Amino acid sequence: MQPGTAEVKQTPSELTGQFGQYLKQAIDGVHNQEQAVHEVNDRFLIGQADVSEVMITANQAHLTLQLATQVRNKVIESYQEIMRMQL
Repeated sequence: MQPGTAEVKQTPSELTGQFGQYLKQAIDGVHNQEQAVHEVNDRFLIGQADVSEVMITANQAHLTLQLATQVRNKVIESYQEIMRMQL
């Protein structure tokens, strides 16, 4: 810590709230990607989008979902590891 700077301490409740907010934003991002895929598919069906746009949007949504799944797996794995700890 540098002289003259104050260290801000956060309570576990505040940290949990921040993590919860981060997860909510991530899930909202996955939902938004899914909505974008549906929108581009609809535009493709009426001839307003090309195949490359559909494929790019679908791949972006797929990657976003994979990332969210991996984060979920790591959170569950961490929780299980904490539960196995002996006090």
